[in-house]
Amino acid sequence: MTLSFPNPSRSFDDEHNAVRFIGHDGMSQVRFLVETGALEKSGAELRGTAPSEAKCLAAFDSMRTSIYDAARKAYSHRRRESYTDGRRFRVVG
Repeated sequence: MTLSFPNPSRSFDDEHNAVRFIGHDGMSQVRFLVETGALEKSGAELRGTAPSEAKCLAAFDSMRTSIYDAARKAYSHRRRESYTDGRRFRVVG
């Protein structure tokens, strides 16, 4: 099976200062976190501004295709239950 993202839901995780989303491989869920630092580097919406929940979610939405592609690539190399950007997968805007 391949990793898919049938549910476009995402949420801001205050504790980790990141956007959280979930992929699916058949019946298995795979959790992902994209830290605001990665979104700031890649997202024009956040450059030069203080990140807020709304801005982070907007940056995620504008880069969703690239984020999903990076998540699929990371998952294809090594199947894990969760990934955090930076060390596990790279988001390129």
